[in-house]
Amino acid sequence: MSDIKTVISTIRQAKTIAISGHVNPDGDSLGSLLALGLALKKSGKRVHMLCLDRIPKRYFSLPGIQLIEKTVSEPLDLAIAVDCSNKETLGGAFAILAKAKKIMEIDHHEFRRPFGQVSFIEHKAAAVGELIYRLIDLLKIKIDVSIAQNLMTSIIVETNSFRLPNVNAFTFAACERLMQNRKVNFYKLVDAVFWSRSKEMVILSGICLARCQFRKNNRVAWSIIRQKDFRKVKGDDADVDAVADEIRAIQGVEIAILFREKIKGTLRVSLRSKGKINIAKIAEYYGGGGHFDVAGCSIKNDPLIINQLLEKASLLLD
Repeated sequence: MSDIKTVISTIRQAKTIAISGHVNPDGDSLGSLLALGLALKKSGKRVHMLCLDRIPKRYFSLPGIQLIEKTVSEPLDLAIAVDCSNKETLGGAFAILAKAKKIMEIDHHEFRRPFGQVSFIEHKAAAVGELIYRLIDLLKIKIDVSIAQNLMTSIIVETNSFRLPNVNAFTFAACERLMQNRKVNFYKLVDAVFWSRSKEMVILSGICLARCQFRKNNRVAWSIIRQKDFRKVKGDDADVDAVADEIRAIQGVEIAILFREKIKGTLRVSLRSKGKINIAKIAEYYGGGGHFDVAGCSIKNDPLIINQLLEKASLLLD
């Protein structure tokens, strides 16, 4: 990790900045992206907030979401990647960021492959939003209600509404400050970005749970969702984002795995674990990454490879 003074000076020296999160954006990625982008705009920077993928409907009401762009045409002094454990997770946005004079990484993943010249990394942070909160404070930019709402979104989503073991004392301290005099309606926000479920989400979740199969005396549970399922209910990939966590919640399950069928013969794999099981080992083997207990990767849509991954997961319990 770069010295924090280097991080601050690098941002202050840059006039034109592009910020991007990862593909298949979630609340941590989008909330961090928007909070930092809005803050840097307040400080007088020319800021481009990038998201090349479709934004899930639950985040349509986030302040600044209408400012999201698909590309950047002007030269960049600085490119900032938020919530990205490696350059591959940026998808097509990496080609845009790579043209900048410098790339900065702001991230909290434990298992990662660095790709920038400057970085602000803190593995113990519950969400990247916590790091953005600290950064904005160090830059002496006033946090208004729009920035606060995005930071809260990051923290709420990444901690599963404060239910995961990554929550720490700083998480609550930051949220307390964000809610004081910011006019952030916590109930309304948490309902919009976390608790509310569309009809499509409920049906697809039910399909996944009904298909659950078990291994290793029910300690490993897995399921798969296919493109025909999405088409049948007119849903999409984002509608099953919470399913891996639902599978992990099954009593006795220590490892949960969800395979999502993508186009071009690939599967997106969401991995979850309980206790001290390092599920990121599996993700890293297949070119992915993440945290000790929350990770992901992509594999070829092949029964042999699916079985191989399941076997590797089962061996973690030996």
